[in-house]
Amino acid sequence: MKPQAAELLLEVGCEEIPAGMIPTASKDLKVILQKYLSSENLLDGSSVEAFGAARRLVATCPSVRLRQDDVSREVVGPPKSIAFADGVPTRAALSFAAKQGVAVSDLYSVTTPRGEYMAAKQVIVGRNAVERLREILPRAIAEIPWPRTMYWTGAAGMRFIRPIRWVVALLGAEVIRFDLADTSAGKSTAGHRFLGKPHIAVSGVDDYVDKLRRNFVLARPEERRKKVERELAQLATRKGLRVNQDQPLADMVVYLNEYPTAILGNFDQAYLELPEEILITVMRDHQKYFALRRRDGRLAAHFLAVINLDRDRGGLIQAGHERVLRARFADARFFWEADQKCRLADYLPKLSQVTFQVKLGSYGEKVERVRALARWLAEQWFARGVHEARVADADRAAELAKCDLVTDMVREFPELEGVVGGLYAKAQEEPEEVSAAVYDHYRPVGLDDPIPRNLTGSIVAIADKLDTLVGCFAVGLMPTGSSDPFALRRAALGIVKIVLERKLQLSLAEAIAAAARGLAAHPPNLRLTPEVERQVTDFLLDRARFILRERHGFAYDEINAAFVAGSDDLVDAVERISALQAIRKTKNFEPLAVSFKRIRNILEKAGPPSDWKLPVVREDLLTEDAERKLHSAATRVAQEAEQHRRAGRYREALQKIAALRPEVDGFFDSVMVMAEQEEVRRNRLTLLSELLRQLSTIADFSELVPAAT
Repeated sequence: MKPQAAELLLEVGCEEIPAGMIPTASKDLKVILQKYLSSENLLDGSSVEAFGAARRLVATCPSVRLRQDDVSREVVGPPKSIAFADGVPTRAALSFAAKQGVAVSDLYSVTTPRGEYMAAKQVIVGRNAVERLREILPRAIAEIPWPRTMYWTGAAGMRFIRPIRWVVALLGAEVIRFDLADTSAGKSTAGHRFLGKPHIAVSGVDDYVDKLRRNFVLARPEERRKKVERELAQLATRKGLRVNQDQPLADMVVYLNEYPTAILGNFDQAYLELPEEILITVMRDHQKYFALRRRDGRLAAHFLAVINLDRDRGGLIQAGHERVLRARFADARFFWEADQKCRLADYLPKLSQVTFQVKLGSYGEKVERVRALARWLAEQWFARGVHEARVADADRAAELAKCDLVTDMVREFPELEGVVGGLYAKAQEEPEEVSAAVYDHYRPVGLDDPIPRNLTGSIVAIADKLDTLVGCFAVGLMPTGSSDPFALRRAALGIVKIVLERKLQLSLAEAIAAAARGLAAHPPNLRLTPEVERQVTDFLLDRARFILRERHGFAYDEINAAFVAGSDDLVDAVERISALQAIRKTKNFEPLAVSFKRIRNILEKAGPPSDWKLPVVREDLLTEDAERKLHSAATRVAQEAEQHRRAGRYREALQKIAALRPEVDGFFDSVMVMAEQEEVRRNRLTLLSELLRQLSTIADFSELVPAAT
C-alpha cells in the first residue's frame, strides 16, 4: 500500500550564528512550523522537533501527510423564495450555483432560523504536500524573530541572522524545491568547516544525523552536551580536581561548537594571588574557559577549554590558549595593582564625568541621590528596632558603590561592576559590612539570584534600584513591550525580592516619595507628579504579584483580595495572603466570599453611596429579625476581628469573620434589600456597606473566585 505520510527534514545552513540565539531560534522555528503544518492539516498525529548548532538550524517531523484531505463544506446561499419562482431557477440561483462550481440541480434547501434557504456542497480538493511545503517552508524560515538581522550580497532582499549558504528540504525521499535568498533547497548538507566534507547528500533524518556525525558535526545539542560534560569531568578527575559549576557557560559552549572537544590548560601559580572573582571572569567571560577547583574549594592553576575540533594535535591549541590567558591575567594583575594606588573614594569625583542618563545626569549625581535614599531607608528600619540598620554604614557603602565604574579593571572587565568595588574596599580595610554591601549592591539580577548578604547591602541595593526606577519613570523611560534598556523590570523585581526575603517592613508609597524628593533636591531637580508615583507603585506591585505566584505559590485571586485591602507594606500583605490561603479551605469561608461578592454587586447597582448611604445604621429601621441578628453579630465580629488584626493575628481574625456565615445566609434568605420603603432600603444598603467595609481590612473577599464544583 502506498504510504500516506512521510518524514520531513528541514535544515538551514549558514555562517556561524551567535551561540546565545540558537536555542530561542530553534523554539521559534518549531512553533512557526507547527502552526503552519497544523493549519494546513498536514500533521499526521505527530509534532515538530527543532534544534540547532553553530552553522545550522534544523526542524524535523516524523509524520507529515503526503496530501491534504479533501474538505467538504456546506455553503448557504439565497432564500428559496428568491432562488426559485414557480419552480424555475432565478438569476440568484444561477449565480450562486456558478459561484460554487455546481449545477443548479445540485442545489438543495436547508431550514435555518430565518427560513428556507438554498445551499450547495463545496468540495475543496486537498493539495499535494510537497507543493504546499514549497510555499510554507521559506515563509516559516523568514518569520523567525531574530533580535537583529543582516543583508548580504545576492540575498535578494532576504534578511536573516547570518548569510544562508545551503538549505536541505526533504519529505521522505522527495526534495521540496524552493529558492531562499541566493540558494536553492536540495538534499545536500555540509559537514564540519575544517574536518568534514563540504557536500553530503542525505536521505532522511537518521541518515542526516549519522552522516554529519561521521563528518564531525553532532547535530543534536543533547549529544554535544553529553560529550562536553563527559570530557570535562574526565580531564578534571585525572588532575584530582573538580570543574567550577557554570551552567550558562556549559550551555554556551554546546552551541559555540559543532564538534566540542575539551582540553586542559595551565597557568602560573602566581596569578592565584588575584581574587578568584577576577580570575574566573577573565577565564569565563573573555575566553569561555572553565575554572577548576581543588578539593578544599580553592582555585587551581588549570583551566578547561572546549574547542571545535576532534583533538589538539601536538598541543599547539593548548599552548595558544595558555599564551592568550597569560596575557589576560597579566593585564588583570596590572589593573589590580594600578587601581589601588589611590583609595576607592578618590575615584568619586571622576563619576561626575560619566553620564548615567542624559536627562538624569551623571553617576556622581546619582550617587548623591542614592546616598540620601539609603540614609532614609536605614533610619526607617532603625526606628522600627532593626539595629543592624546603621545609617553611617549605608551612607559609606552608597558613596563607594559606583566608584569602580571609573577604574581600569572595570573598563577592561565591565562584568565585574560592583564586585571590583567590593574587593577594593575590602583590600583597603573598609568595614566588612561596607565592602560586602558594595560587592553585592547589584544583586539580585534575576529571580534565582541571591539577595545581598547583609542589611547594608540590601539598603544600598534598594536605594540604587529605586532611584533608577523612579528617575526613569519621571523622564518617560518606562519599559514598552520587550524594550527595557535600563532593566527596570529587573530593578523592580530586585526591590520586591529583597523586601520579601528579608521581611523588611517598608511603605512603598513613602519609599517612592523619598526617591522623588531626592530627584527634586539633587540634579536633575525633577518633580514627580502623583500620576508618575502611582505608575511606579503599580509597576512594583506587578512584579510582586509575579513573585508571589511563582515563588510563594499563592493563587492570583488571593493576591488580588489581599492587595485590594492594602498593598503598601508587602511583608504585611504576604502575612494576610498566607492567612487567607489557610482559612480559605474551611467550610464557611468560600460561601461567605460568594455572599460578599453578592453584596458588592448590590451596592454597585444601587448607585453612588451619596444617593443612599445613611450616616450610621439605624436600629429602629431594622424591621426583620434576620437583619437585626446580622447587625448585632457583625458589630461584635468586627470588633473582635479588628483586635486580632491589630495584633497581626490575621488567621484568627479571618476565622471570626468566617463564623459570620449563618447570619449572612439568614439575611439573604429572609430579607429583601431593595425594599419599597426608601428609608428601610437605604438602611439595609448602609448595613451591607458597613459590613463590607469593616470586614474587608484584611482581604476583599469579593475578589475571590469560587472554587469549581
